[in-house]
Amino acid sequence: MRPILLQGHERSITQIKYNREGDLLFSAAKDTVVNVWYSVNGERLGNYNGHTGAVWCVDADWDTKNVLTGSADNSCRLWDCETGKQLALLETSSAVRTCGFDFSGNIIMFSTDKQMGYQCYLNLFDLRDPQQIEDNQPYSSVLCSDSKITSAVWGPLGEFVIAGHESGEINQFSAKSGEILKTVKEHSKQINDIQTSVDLTMVITASKDNTSKLFDSASLEHIKSFKTERPVNSAAISPIMDHVVMGGGQEAMDVTTTSTRIGKFEARFFHAAYEEEFGRVKGHFGPINCVAFHPDGKSYSSGGEDGYVRLHYFDPHYFDFELEA
Repeated sequence: MRPILLQGHERSITQIKYNREGDLLFSAAKDTVVNVWYSVNGERLGNYNGHTGAVWCVDADWDTKNVLTGSADNSCRLWDCETGKQLALLETSSAVRTCGFDFSGNIIMFSTDKQMGYQCYLNLFDLRDPQQIEDNQPYSSVLCSDSKITSAVWGPLGEFVIAGHESGEINQFSAKSGEILKTVKEHSKQINDIQTSVDLTMVITASKDNTSKLFDSASLEHIKSFKTERPVNSAAISPIMDHVVMGGGQEAMDVTTTSTRIGKFEARFFHAAYEEEFGRVKGHFGPINCVAFHPDGKSYSSGGEDGYVRLHYFDPHYFDFELEA
């Protein structure tokens, strides 16, 4: 399994995202650049230029017409995917940590950080109403005063947003009213990442408490747990196999004090049903910040603190693999 190395960033990768068809891979990093790549051969298609701070999140809509990015320059921007033109600029009072299109591509959500005396808000805009964008007035803005949102995704049918918080709790916010529909607290520390399964029925969390957990997205019922010895920065669910990939490693600031072998900068594969680890992939020279499966399940990619995105196509024997229970 030889990776394709994508070199397009000077600083650590914050998020990578495939579009729905999987022909494009978007990568965001702390160097203000958002790149888009062909996932088949790792060729760079172009970038989205305009942010002046670290870009924390990126998302593409259902038909890959628009791209949404959120940044530490206190803005959330909407881009034309094909031309790279900026379509909308939504100013905020603090850094934008997460962003996402709902299934229709009409409604966007993004959350802002709790910093410099400003509270954390979850903002919802309807792109069909140009007045909201013009006035920078979301149709719903939810205050999260207790603990800031660190990662969020849309639930099925765009009915609610599933958000993970710094305190380790997970909330469902109604997209219509903004009220909290359900709350669970299965993690003891901050949730670093939440990703959905391909049919949106499940979400997987990655937490600083060294575990990753699988939840039912409608009921938030806790289904499975995957344990490691290091903080988990990101986790993704395979669309075709009962597999989960996790990326992590210790905090970036502690990396220089340990050798790479101890650092455990591998992507780790777990069986989703048996909760057992069955494989590891080495490669990054630093913690893995984000992982994502290709929508066809035949490849996955990871972005690291070293500024590289590595694209891995699975060997044929991966697909024949059966875990002996």
